[in-house]
Amino acid sequence: MAIKSKRQLRALAALNLDLFEAEPLGVPAPATLYTKISEEAGQVTAAVASTEDARLSSDGPELPSEEDLYSLFDRYNWMYFDGRLSRPIIEYSTRMTSAGAYLPYKRLIRIGRKYHQIFPEEISDTLKHEMIHLLHLNHSASFRAEAKRVGASIKARSHPSLRKPPRYVYVCENCGTEYPRQKRLIMASCGSCSPNGKYDGRFKLKLKRSLRQPDRVNRR
Repeated sequence: MAIKSKRQLRALAALNLDLFEAEPLGVPAPATLYTKISEEAGQVTAAVASTEDARLSSDGPELPSEEDLYSLFDRYNWMYFDGRLSRPIIEYSTRMTSAGAYLPYKRLIRIGRKYHQIFPEEISDTLKHEMIHLLHLNHSASFRAEAKRVGASIKARSHPSLRKPPRYVYVCENCGTEYPRQKRLIMASCGSCSPNGKYDGRFKLKLKRSLRQPDRVNRR
């Protein structure tokens, strides 16, 4: 075996050190609570930013979701009615121009979306008003007393800019109340005279006048 020079021995020693020196092995640092919070915070921030962008790009103010309306109903139910009101159906209506309405035959509360896009701060008042109708269908003295107790308006409001001129006017021949309507009524009775808010043929509404413009017919 040839004797190596000092330079070769030094080079070989350096090579052996590079080849056989063990790399430092360490257990990777465990994910800490701070790390997880940071990751979650980043995801939440991104989600909030996305929601904010969607809200700003949408038309009009952001209203509570229908799920939020149910939660608000439950809250007011316990605050003002000792939880004795059973949940009705609650939904937004994009067609109605008034603040709200209660349909007893469907057990349905409708919240006017167009109205509350103009007055979003009134949505709680509207919901409380319609909740009272679960107990008192008409705007009777009992209804007015409940409205005063819970701090709700007595009559649902509408905005003039949302109103359309009526096409038909119906009247109750018993009490003389007039009902302007956009559509023809077939089986409808006076809400004040009919007991329990149900249809009663004795108080069927009669067409008083039609404000509908006659259709133009092209004649040759």
